[in-house]
Amino acid sequence: MSEDALAAAGARADGEARAGRRRAWEFKRDLAAGALMGGAVHTVVAPIERVKLLLQTQDGNAALLGRSRRFRGFFDCVGRTVRDEGVLSLWRGNGTAVIRYYPSVALNFSLKDLYRSILKDAGTSADNKFRSIALTNFVAGAAAGCTTLVIIYPLDIAHTRLAADIGRTDTRQFKGIRHFIQTIYKKNGIRGIYRGLPASLHGMVVHRGLYFGGFDTAKDTLVPLESPLWQRWATAQAVTSTAGLISYPLDTVRRRMMMQSGMEVQMYSGTLDCWRKVYKAEGIRSFYRGALSNMFRSTGAAAILVLYDEVKKFMNGGGS
Repeated sequence: MSEDALAAAGARADGEARAGRRRAWEFKRDLAAGALMGGAVHTVVAPIERVKLLLQTQDGNAALLGRSRRFRGFFDCVGRTVRDEGVLSLWRGNGTAVIRYYPSVALNFSLKDLYRSILKDAGTSADNKFRSIALTNFVAGAAAGCTTLVIIYPLDIAHTRLAADIGRTDTRQFKGIRHFIQTIYKKNGIRGIYRGLPASLHGMVVHRGLYFGGFDTAKDTLVPLESPLWQRWATAQAVTSTAGLISYPLDTVRRRMMMQSGMEVQMYSGTLDCWRKVYKAEGIRSFYRGALSNMFRSTGAAAILVLYDEVKKFMNGGGS
């Protein structure tokens, strides 16, 4: 091999090594940026999240089925929950949510950027650049969401079950995350802890694909990082609300499947059976129960998209 060829090969190897080190640094930076702002934002919107879960799961929640009157809506749920359980009960399950949220946000954002970088390096079609960018961002967001969900799913189902657990301390089904996992594992084994995972993955593909993919595509084509903060927040709000509304029926089904863990008699034999039975017994509106709460909650999710970029800029020393 000639000296020129050897030099070219060495330069190529050096470039690949630098790219590898750059990716490793960016992954660690993105992990830290995601973790820094995730828990605080989630704590602010925790009451809305709990109301959403109570409305979503009330027709499949054994603790609620015996009640003489169901929740009529968002404000009725807030009022009765505060009256029956106290103001602090609106944050029930938030400790588990924060434990889940730190790794969830950190992994979601860092993996999304990692997958996006890999897919971009694989090439972008020049024939239809916008479609290629949008598809790359959607796939990266969906893949990051699914990867993260598999890793943190025990915390995810624990958060749902603790938030949906009604009553005062002495009458609740679960005393905390440890008690929940021990109880479900004793009854159903590891399958009980991962109950509803297939339905959750379906929802994650749609929601995270649109949530991350939509905002990243907007940043690539319409609202760059140099745009005013209010423009980026408005874009994030529009993307978050749209992603949440489109994927909401999938989220309702996954929560219903989660509620079956530990039950002696299963209400649904699988995801499709859950869709059929819920539609037949409760109608199409039941899939959107709690959607108004989710719209309020989306403000926090939109803030996370914008704050993530701001934290990254700060960690880069003010650069993009």
